[in-house]
Amino acid sequence: MDDCRAAFLFCFFFFSFAIFVSGHITTQSPFLEECVHGKYPPTGRPKISSFVINLDLPPDQRWTEVGKAKATEIKHLFTVFKGLLLSISNYSQFVIDLVDSDFGYFVDTLPNPFADELRGISKASGLPLGETILYNIFYEIFTFCTSLIAQDPTGKLYHARNLDFGLFMGWSAKNHTWEVTEALRPGVINLDWQSKGKTVFRSVNFAGYIGILTAIKKGMFTLTMNERFNINGGYIGIIKWILGDRTGSWMSFLTRRTMEKAVSYKQAKAWLSDTKMLAPAYFILGGNQTGEACVITRARENAVDVWDLGTRNSTWYLVETNYDHWQKPFFLDDRRTPAHRCMDEMTQQKVGFPKIFDVLSSRPVLNKLTTYTALMQVTTGEIETYLQYCPDPCAPW
Repeated sequence: MDDCRAAFLFCFFFFSFAIFVSGHITTQSPFLEECVHGKYPPTGRPKISSFVINLDLPPDQRWTEVGKAKATEIKHLFTVFKGLLLSISNYSQFVIDLVDSDFGYFVDTLPNPFADELRGISKASGLPLGETILYNIFYEIFTFCTSLIAQDPTGKLYHARNLDFGLFMGWSAKNHTWEVTEALRPGVINLDWQSKGKTVFRSVNFAGYIGILTAIKKGMFTLTMNERFNINGGYIGIIKWILGDRTGSWMSFLTRRTMEKAVSYKQAKAWLSDTKMLAPAYFILGGNQTGEACVITRARENAVDVWDLGTRNSTWYLVETNYDHWQKPFFLDDRRTPAHRCMDEMTQQKVGFPKIFDVLSSRPVLNKLTTYTALMQVTTGEIETYLQYCPDPCAPW
């Protein structure tokens, strides 16, 4: 398959989802803005599976256990993808067949160990290689989130996030849910990345995704990634990669490298700020010393802004959603203002997992796209993950 055909396939998938949502979203109103209390720890939630990723194994064997254990969830998610595409156009089946038969070649353009890891996941799960690759690409451009870092009165740092995913992907007017979001939750897993029998770092992943969106390296730093919307967006970088320009790094590979190889907050901050990327992003990074926290606003080429804790109207916490912090958020998607309101109501004296979980469980910070909440504390290395659900009335995003 030539590069132009690959670019066409990617564009078809990207724009088809955007078209599908038009005219399909009807929700209950009014949407609540609230600051809830006493939600931690949540009860009655499904248990999240945990796995070890052994970095000493050959790359094509690292994901065998995950691929086999979560094959049903991975395949179901892509079945939902396909169903949405088929509801858009009669030509979608042709494109799906093309992905299954031809898009697998794309793995040869990716650097190792990531190419072989994708081959291993495909083999273990039974998902066609082309679909496995496309599944991973979607996380580069469709991740809505709220991330925050808070410092308690003793200087201890807490890092937390809501992972929102599935916008434009199958709104059910009957159930007031996103089909892809609902399909994603059963695939949320906790990973312990090990080398020589010792933990290198820990992360929260969707089964089948080899990159890093949420992770902690005990005693060193914590990291979350939020999508950044920009006219010079990720789809441009991905198409350029397909057409042969491979000078930038995939976001997922950069965050993996950072978690595996960086040995300090300072080094992680430099890599995340300066490495050329395919897609713009926000990196929310926390260190292990008082005041070590920042939001790195990335263009594809480099950082356009680094917002450090304690500067520019931040005192003891930082909040980042999916909009540049120096600009007002889109009026239909303002999670930032309610998050600030709840953080201010919480006060610094109450910083800790229970109260931060309450903030992230407050609508509209919690919304119909929210799949999970993760809570991290770098000094102890603690990371807790909880599946999240937003009862009506609840904003679709």
